[in-house]
Amino acid sequence: MSIRIKKGDTVVVTVGAAVGKTGKVMRVSAGRAVVEGLNLVKKTLRKTQDNPQGGIAEKESPIEISNLMLYCPDCKKGVRTGAARDGDKRLRKCRACGHLFEG
Repeated sequence: MSIRIKKGDTVVVTVGAAVGKTGKVMRVSAGRAVVEGLNLVKKTLRKTQDNPQGGIAEKESPIEISNLMLYCPDCKKGVRTGAARDGDKRLRKCRACGHLFEG
């Protein structure tokens, strides 16, 4: 299976509480992606010398890649991707309008 979402891509959430929201992919691993500003969870912090107050912090939690679509700036929506070739390089392109995605 080819990876259709990579680090740095802008994606749209298709399922769940954050449906329709967009964000930038910070990291991808094991079929899940961490998207900036989406799927926030609260994490309690223990008191330490660095953090004498302790407290509660919000951080991004991974989202299943199957619940994300690549965002096309030309179509202004989430799109499916196809393959295009530029010499030896394999590029991703929007199936609707043909926009090429770098990377």
